[in-house]
Amino acid sequence: MTYYAHESSIIDEGCEIGSGTKIWHFSHIMANCKLGENCNIGQNVVVASDVIIGNNVKVQNNVSIYTGVICEDDVFLGPSMVFTNVINPRSRIVRRGQYSKTTVKKGASIGANATIVCGNDIGEYAFIGAGAVVTKHIPAYALVVGNPARQIGWMSEFGHRLNFDAEGIATCTESLEKYKLENNKVSKIE
Repeated sequence: MTYYAHESSIIDEGCEIGSGTKIWHFSHIMANCKLGENCNIGQNVVVASDVIIGNNVKVQNNVSIYTGVICEDDVFLGPSMVFTNVINPRSRIVRRGQYSKTTVKKGASIGANATIVCGNDIGEYAFIGAGAVVTKHIPAYALVVGNPARQIGWMSEFGHRLNFDAEGIATCTESLEKYKLENNKVSKIE
């Protein structure tokens, strides 16, 4: 199976695009990007040069993914969210080659209109609320909201808020998987 690209999309040379991936209207995949299998790239998306996107990543409409960003498998990027890649941009100062790296770990979700300031990694299965402005690293399973983003809880891999008991154990209401909170870190109990 090959990928699908709408006729209005632009795909520059040197890109690797995985089987089953769909690229929709007016999107631009710039040179040397790597997109995994079964991704969905929404309308009016820009994927800048050298970006790496894993398998089964969902990118909603109007998203900009700039050079320096890596999205691991199963990431969700909500409508109109944006990554930055330079901490101190100036129009007249060329800072190409000074891009900060940002990694969005497996299973993380970033809500609509959120902004991820460059150099701040998003942990596995973290959940970034709509409109949040992330200015620091976000731990695995964390639920963060606001500007600047602050942690208000923890989320399961299925996207449900975790309520920990006195022993630090929580159960996802959908999957019934159990999680442990210890030393301000969450892990799934296998």
